Parts: sequence; structure tokens; C-alpha cells
Amino acid sequence: MYWNQEMECMPRPQLADLELRRLKETVFRAYTFVPAYREKMDAAGIKPYDIQKLEDLAHLPFTTKQDLRDAYPFGLFAVPMSEVVRIHSSSGTTGKPTVVGYTQKDLFTWSEMMARALTCAGATRHSIVQNAYGYGLFTGGLGVHYGAERIGASVIPSSGGNTKRQVMLMQDFGSTILTCTPSYALYMYEVMQEMGVRPSDLRLKAGIFGAEPWTENMRREIESKLGIAAYDIYGLSEIIGPGVAMECELRNGLHVFEDHFLPEIINPETGEVLPPGEHGELVITTLTKEALPMLRYRTRDLTSLDVSPCPCGRTHVRMKKVLGRSDDMIIIRGVNVFPSMVESVLLNVAGVEPHYLLVVDRVGSLDELEVRVEVSEKVFSDEVRKLEELNRQIRKELEGALGVAVKVRLVEPKSIERSEGKARRVIDNRKM
Repeated sequence: MYWNQEMECMPRPQLADLELRRLKETVFRAYTFVPAYREKMDAAGIKPYDIQKLEDLAHLPFTTKQDLRDAYPFGLFAVPMSEVVRIHSSSGTTGKPTVVGYTQKDLFTWSEMMARALTCAGATRHSIVQNAYGYGLFTGGLGVHYGAERIGASVIPSSGGNTKRQVMLMQDFGSTILTCTPSYALYMYEVMQEMGVRPSDLRLKAGIFGAEPWTENMRREIESKLGIAAYDIYGLSEIIGPGVAMECELRNGLHVFEDHFLPEIINPETGEVLPPGEHGELVITTLTKEALPMLRYRTRDLTSLDVSPCPCGRTHVRMKKVLGRSDDMIIIRGVNVFPSMVESVLLNVAGVEPHYLLVVDRVGSLDELEVRVEVSEKVFSDEVRKLEELNRQIRKELEGALGVAVKVRLVEPKSIERSEGKARRVIDNRKM
């Protein structure tokens, strides 16, 4: 099932022609109307007319999150504020927030992307979408909302939080699609258990989960507990919000909507463009954004691209699930560790709950990693010997997967803080 079959299934040669035309228009717009881009391109010796083929994209300078912070608040906008009808921003917890703007056409494009994404998960005008992404400056809530309305679905704008009410709404309103972060979906299941609500009491068929990396093991955990099909969605505010890429019904990679977003994979250390199939950092260039064109934006998300045909019929390139960010990586004694690597191990261990926390400390001159792991009520009440055996098993498997010494601390159920948005997985106590 497609939302826009003509675009989603466009033959790749025709799609490449469309991408090139739109790329030329975007580069010209950025160079002409955004002084920061003009300065960068002039410094690199690049003019808009130098872009004559898609491969020429590699000659353009990168854009980073720091560029948006340096231009705070509206310095990268390519239109006057009289044409900006929506402003979103990041939380700004580590400094100035990154600010993004939308023209009326941008909002139309965004709702089109989300309509495609929701349709990938089986949404129709008969669906009831419970949208538990946060509304406000965060792009998730409103992005999903307008996409669902675009296809004519009924939208429940429940936003994040008040989880018992979320469960009640699912029951009473007959929600068929749930949208939220994957960690919040698991927390909803816990609350359902406390309330005595079974998945079979609900009409949920599918969930669209994003805004944080999550593993295939977590997908299986969500699907088995909630009895739904769990779909991965990808997006980021700097590009447009949710709806940059979405899994189809086969759930074997996320289709990047290439008629609007041109993806590349680079070596995060050297900036070298890598061929399809190679793992590296995702870089995206917007092709139709008016208010905030982005040229070669470094997402810091680590993935790879698959250009092989998808049996679903969509021709757009697929990206593998994002399992880590280069800026989420922690380095322990010279070894790169991502939370998703830990999660993948833990969810294969019986008796372990899908809630964990990585705590990093420096003892003397050495880094130490402690993994706090929740265990089930039954396991926690077991005799000490069995808990010690489980601890040893987890430590052995983690050290084998990570290649670094790990301390494991088993903690009682529900002792690790739950999140109604993005889960906090790492506490780094080192003085760097």
C-alpha cells in the first residue's frame, strides 16, 4: 500500500534526474539567500553552477549542528520571517538550541512525508492514531499529527506522559496505531500490567517508534508484549522532523524519501564518501526545503545504505536501522561502546528486563564501566546463588561483545528511571 505511488516507486534513473534538478535549485537557493552558506562555498571554491551531476555533491562543504548554533536563531533561514509560519527548536540543554523554520510549503511537504510513513505501517483513513510523541517545540508530535490528518485518520493528540490515561484512551477510543519512543512503549506495557489491561483488550495493530536508537531485540520485545507490528521511523528536526525515512511492511531497512532528501554515507573521521553497503555516518541534503535548506548535514547517526530493489516496490534507497550516534559513543580504555550494543546482549538473556543504565567512572587513571540491569520480580526474589550466576553470565556476554571489562549490577524491577520521551542510557561521571 502506497500513499504516493508515482513518487515512491519512480524508476531510479528518473528519480536521479529529479534529484539532480532539485539539488541544483537547493544549492542556488542556499548560496543566494544564506550568507553563511555563501561564505562556506566561496571558501571551498565552489559556485552553484559547479553542481552538474549528483556526484558533485561531494564537493560541497558539510553543515553541522554547530553551524546552526552559531547562526542562532534565524541566521540559516533562506526566506524572510514573514514567510516562516512555524518555528521548532531543540531543548538546548547543552547550550543554545538549534532552531528550525518552515514555510507553508514546507509544512505541506512534511505532512506528505508523514502520510507516506504512516501508510507504510498500514494506516488508512479508518485508522485511529494515538500520538504519544511530545507536542511543542519538539517536532515529533506535530509532525505525526499533520501526517495522520493528511490521510484522513482520526488522531488522538495524547502527547507524552500521564501513562494511565494513555492506556485508558487506548481502551476507550479503540486506538489502532500507537506512535511514541520505543522505550515509552515498553513503559506503557508495564503500566498496562499494573492496571490489569491485556494487549488483547486493545485494538492496537501497529506502532511507529523513533526518536532514539533501538535494536531488533527490542522490536521483538515490544511486539511480543504488545501484540503489534513495530515499525521504525527516522527523522531529525534539522532536516524536517520525523518522516525522513520509514520502514515498509517488510521491515528490512528504512526507505529514505529521496525525492526530498538526498542521503550519503561518509567516514566520520575523514569525511570521505563511502559506497553503498559501507557503514558510516549519514549525511543528508534537503532537496525541497524553502525556509531552512540543509547542504550535506552531518547527522552523526551511524548506518549504511542499501540500493538493491525492495520487494515492496518502492525504489527509494533503504538505510539500515540506526543503532548508534557518533556523539553517543562512549570510549572505555580505547574501546568504542554504544548503548545499543549493550541492549542487544541484554535482551537475549532470560530474566532481564529491557531497562538498563551505563555508568562510567574514572578510578585513578582507568575508566570503569558499570552496567545496571533490571531483572524480573521472579529473578530478583531468587536465591543469592542464582543471582550471582546471572551476574556472571551477563558480564561474560557483555565483555565478549564489547571487548572491554564490565561491572554488572543487578537491580530490582522498576528501579531505573523511566522516560516518557527519549530514554537516558548513559551517565558519564568522568571529568573529561
